[in-house]
Amino acid sequence: MFLQHKGVHIFYTDTGEGQPLVLLHGFLENSSMWEAFIPEISKKNRVICIDLLGHGQTECLGYVHTMELMAEAVDAVLQHLQVYKPIMIGHSMGGYVALAFAERNPEALLKLCLMNSTAQEDSTERKENRERAINAVKQNHQLFINMAISNLFRPKNRIIFAEAIKAIKKEALRTPLQGIIAALEGMKIRKNREAIMKNGSFKTMMMISKKDPVLDYAIVMEEAKRNEAKVVEFSDGHMSYIENESLFFQSIMYFIE
Repeated sequence: MFLQHKGVHIFYTDTGEGQPLVLLHGFLENSSMWEAFIPEISKKNRVICIDLLGHGQTECLGYVHTMELMAEAVDAVLQHLQVYKPIMIGHSMGGYVALAFAERNPEALLKLCLMNSTAQEDSTERKENRERAINAVKQNHQLFINMAISNLFRPKNRIIFAEAIKAIKKEALRTPLQGIIAALEGMKIRKNREAIMKNGSFKTMMMISKKDPVLDYAIVMEEAKRNEAKVVEFSDGHMSYIENESLFFQSIMYFIE
């Protein structure tokens, strides 16, 4: 389904009935990443998946997609659907957007889960890496996507999950050049939202992977401790919903219930 927002189309799916659950994908992903989990989760819950700006079937809205701009689009969909007090789960960039949503609507969430994500802003080094990524995208976005997706997995898992990686790359290649750059620009300038996590009226959980090539395990564990978030640990990389699928699903169901 589509919603018109600020002159662009926002794509979303809405399945099941019960406690609303909002699922937000990460960078270079789209709402299709949740498809395997929706049939089971939607037996007892209303599951809303949204394609974030410039990803999946959602169009671009300008040259920088800030986390605030993406959160505003999410808010528009939820208001349209008359969804109140949802549980929100965000993978990677989706977690940044979820936090921006929580800042925008302090009383709106029941629970928030950051899945392979962080409330911290980019370090100086990370910002420089984003700049390099933007330049790489401009030169050859297909090559960038192929490398970027593989690098999200723990090295030994790149062979084990070769078919899944191929499917993710195929979906990622649908992401328009403008959407990729706009998201990188937006992530680069996002602010620290640890206070939102710590002081929010909602319950929080962080899913943290020991071999995550994107986020430093020790730093994110410290963050969780600092902000009194419940922690679920995985043994592999950034793509826990694939690399640790069974434990991931159990953890999600536990968090919802």
